[in-house]
Amino acid sequence: MTTNDTDAPSRRQRREGHRAPRARQAPVAARQSPWGQLRNPYRPFEILSADAIEAIHAASLHVLETTGISVQSDSVRALCVEKGAEPMADGVRVRFDRALVETAIATAPSSFTIATRNPARTVRVGDGHLVFSTVSGPPNCSDLAGGRRPGSMKDYEDFLRLGQLFNVVHVIGGYPVEPLDVPVPVRHLVGLQSMVTLTDKAPRIYCHNLQRTRDALEIIRIAAGRKPGEIEREPISFAIINTNSPLQLDKAMVEGIVEMARMNQPTVITPFTLAGAMAPVTLIGALAQQNAEALAGIAISQFARPGAPVVYGAFTTNVNMKSGAPAFGTPEYAKAALVSGQLARRYGLPFRSSNINTSNAPDAQAAYESMMATWSAITGGVNFLHQATGWLEGGLTASFEKFVMDVEMLQLFASFLRPEPVDAGSLALDAIAEVGPGGHFFATSHTLERYETAFYAPLLSDWRNFDAWAADGARDATQRAAAIAQQALSEYEQPQLDEAAAEEIAAFVARRTQEGGAPVN
Repeated sequence: MTTNDTDAPSRRQRREGHRAPRARQAPVAARQSPWGQLRNPYRPFEILSADAIEAIHAASLHVLETTGISVQSDSVRALCVEKGAEPMADGVRVRFDRALVETAIATAPSSFTIATRNPARTVRVGDGHLVFSTVSGPPNCSDLAGGRRPGSMKDYEDFLRLGQLFNVVHVIGGYPVEPLDVPVPVRHLVGLQSMVTLTDKAPRIYCHNLQRTRDALEIIRIAAGRKPGEIEREPISFAIINTNSPLQLDKAMVEGIVEMARMNQPTVITPFTLAGAMAPVTLIGALAQQNAEALAGIAISQFARPGAPVVYGAFTTNVNMKSGAPAFGTPEYAKAALVSGQLARRYGLPFRSSNINTSNAPDAQAAYESMMATWSAITGGVNFLHQATGWLEGGLTASFEKFVMDVEMLQLFASFLRPEPVDAGSLALDAIAEVGPGGHFFATSHTLERYETAFYAPLLSDWRNFDAWAADGARDATQRAAAIAQQALSEYEQPQLDEAAAEEIAAFVARRTQEGGAPVN
């Protein structure tokens, strides 16, 4: 059999392991989806009846009335008693009457706006709008080049750069990885300085103690161009508040709720209820406890300032009953997210969920567990999707490759959430008549007018045939994600920050550093 001469070199290259020259990639900024606030046009998926939701609500109020909740701050406990809560015999727990809770949470707004120094980055939380945040809090990070390692300032700032560059990321969820090479007393100062310098998206505040909260508010105030005393004018930041399940509000967290509320800054109040460990093993029991803890935190925010912006946060999942370790992206987590969305709507509050997984690598497990978590959140009516890009290893690692994989997934969801118009152009009757039976639509004027924007164009997925993919190195999704992350970092452009504001922030950080920063809890 004669071999086609034009085929021989390509076959030989593949047989000998030679690769065809890799096509130069267009800039990441040009290949990604455009910036835009998302809105979910679909009716939320509800898996429990209205009566079942009322039963969980009643059970939660019963817990707050009888068992009570531990409020581990003298000043906040006094605020609760002043507003009508009853102290219990142990001196730490307080009891909330159901009427007190329902009256308090009724003053919380159903939606609010977080303003930024770049008006284009302002986001709406609630009323069907969606906000996606970066990963936050892991002590480790990883990539294919450097492997798994403790977080450093360099890694921290590189994740911030990715958070700024990718349009589908709306807010900075906190420290994408802990910069462990920065001493804890000043980490919040250095970290916030980098956050407001390298990004112009809404920043998160960590309420680890009252001094850190106040330092962070001051840095963000300066970056936003607000004068002293003007921070209460509108939200310009947010904080994630985790309860200490079961039924405890730690001193730092609960004082953070009060401080943020008094400054008119949003808190995302999120119990971390692990069914079978820190909550009942039954999912409904765990949700009743989650709801009680969330309602207590939300009520306290309204005690501090009626009308303060607040988000109903949910993080109920199960544990691995063989090891006791948390499991994420499970069917139980998905069902809990859907029910949590129903509860949030019951109270007229924005709803927070998360994109999480338990995988130790940015692999298929990470992808399908993340998709499980994110599908349930979005179909459940989520307004604030935390940990949306980069979470790995149950939250112990932030992955550069997973960050890009999640960007692709979120862009897919953004396209899915875009309503399809039904009009003369979309019905395409003229094109159908023009082509007729047995033809094709490639060359019709209807197709030629629309083909460039007709369908979602992937950032990460490779839609080439096998031969083209193999000739280009046969790279899998993780390898492609690593290349995109590095390309994005090389293309990053720092957003503008007013020079006077930058100098004022630098002076504030220097002064507070010299003073020793904030105490370590």
